This record gives sequence, structure tokens and C-alpha cells, in this order.
Amino acid sequence: MHRNAPLTPQGRLRLCQRIESGWTITAAAESMQISRQCAAKWWHRFAAEGPAGLEDRSSRPHSCPHQTPPALEARILRARRKRRVGPHQLAFELGVPASTIHRVLVRHGMSRLKFLDRPTGRVIRRIETRRPGELVHVDVKKLARIPEGGGHRAWGRAGTRNGSMSKRGLGYTHVHSAIDAYSRLAYAEFAGPEGQESCVAFMERAIHFFADHGIDVERVLSDNGTGYRSKRFARLLAELGVTHTRTRPYHPQTNGKVERFNRTLADEWAYARVWRSDAARAKELDRFLERYNTRRYHTAVGGPPISRVTNVAGSNS
Repeated sequence: MHRNAPLTPQGRLRLCQRIESGWTITAAAESMQISRQCAAKWWHRFAAEGPAGLEDRSSRPHSCPHQTPPALEARILRARRKRRVGPHQLAFELGVPASTIHRVLVRHGMSRLKFLDRPTGRVIRRIETRRPGELVHVDVKKLARIPEGGGHRAWGRAGTRNGSMSKRGLGYTHVHSAIDAYSRLAYAEFAGPEGQESCVAFMERAIHFFADHGIDVERVLSDNGTGYRSKRFARLLAELGVTHTRTRPYHPQTNGKVERFNRTLADEWAYARVWRSDAARAKELDRFLERYNTRRYHTAVGGPPISRVTNVAGSNS
């Protein structure tokens, strides 16, 4: 409802003030272009409760006699946590209509299996943010190095271009990533193993990256890697006035936004094509990030991440 609509709370108050000043209900209703019955309803509420009675109220009924009994709801939720199957299987096992089970699961935030922690059956509480920079997730993804000429993805595991496959690997390269929870704006680079020096240096550059986009980082969420547990990492964030939170051990879903970004990184860059060298793959990382941030549609954002970023930090709400 727009602010100049005839029946905003302010419009209702004007209606009642006219009636209070001596207008008839019919005349006041005609002046507001509403029915007499509607005007009478608001006048009676105003007379009984004052201006507070003119505010919008929930249309939810005070009671719902046909709602599923609490004991049955508890039984459905226990079965969902224990079996972790859909409404139709639960309906067969419990003798309750699948539609009823679905309504119960929606009411308790358990309608999607992805909302549950698989090992424990507990509901995963999603982290919601309201502005850019409120929370930045960080993580490190390890990728096997690619030999010159291509690895087994290019030539198969039976042999290389020269007919022989070395059993000795070339080690790993490490991609450090930081993603803003609100906008999904992402920064990633090759920054070395997950030690304190590489994590601290990466975090400094990531914070500068977000600052260049008008984002002041307020809190950082990481796993419990050695670099993130180091005193140098803690000191850096403390000097910048950034709060640092770590996930519980063995709970990667808590850091889910960067874990999901790592999967996108793998699907759309690292393993999106057959690379002939490690250098060729590395050269494409910046191009992937530019497309991800400015042109790739993100379903959680309703557009590319840059669409949620403004030049003034914290102006989104």
C-alpha cells in the first residue's frame, strides 16, 4: 500500500477525525471514497482503542481447531530427523496424509532435506545478513597441479601423450577464497598452503578488495585451519576492527556460502575444461571471477553479486 492510499493508518485517522468533528459516517466515507460499512468499522475501532486500533492486524485466526495435534507433530518431526525421508514415505510409515506431514514440516522449517544436518538430523540454522560486509566467509581449496601437456583428464590414466604416466604427483596448489554473505561478491587468488603467512597476506588483500567496492568488512567466518587459528591472523583482524568467528570442528555446513562457492569454482573454472598446463588454468581465474561477480546470475541474489553492492558501505538494508 503506497503512502497516499486512502486507507493507510494515517488515512484512517483522518477519517475518524472528520467523524469526531461532526461529520456523519456516510459523509466521511464518501470523502474518502470508501463504503459506509468500511468507515463504520474503523470508527468503532478508533472509539474503542484510539489510534492504536487503526493499525493493520494479522489475518491469522486466534485459534485453529483442525490444526495437527502437538503430539502428532512431535512424532512427525522425530521421524523426519531419524529417517530423513520425504513426506510420502513418512505418510506410509505413520499413517498420516502426506499433505499434513508437508504442512507440519514447513511450519517447523524442515520441509527440505538440505535444511537438516545429515549425521544428526538437526535443523541447520541459516545465517542471514542485511548488508554487505556484515559477514565474509573465507576458505582454502586445494587443487592438484597439472603437468605440462595435460594430466589424466587430457590423456587418461593409462598413459600420457608420450605413452607413460608418472606415478609421482606434482603436488597441490591452493586457492584462497573470500565471499560476502549478503551480496555473494567473491575474491579468490593463489596464495600458498593454509599457513599463517599465506592466510594473513590473503586476508589483507581480500579486505582491500572489498574496500575498493565500498564494503567495510565487519566479521570474518573461517574454519579451524592452522592459518586461521594463528596469533598473526587474530592480530590482523583485531587491528582492523574485524570480528573473527570459527566454525565448530567437522561442521563445514556452517561456512556453507564459501563451500558452495568452492563447488562453483570447481564446476565452472577448475574442471570446466581440459587444461594443458597449470599456468593455463591459473590465467583463467581472474576472468572467471569477473564473470561470477558482474555477469553470472546468482539465484540467492536475483542477479549478479555486483547488483547488491553499492558505492557506500552499509547502505543496503
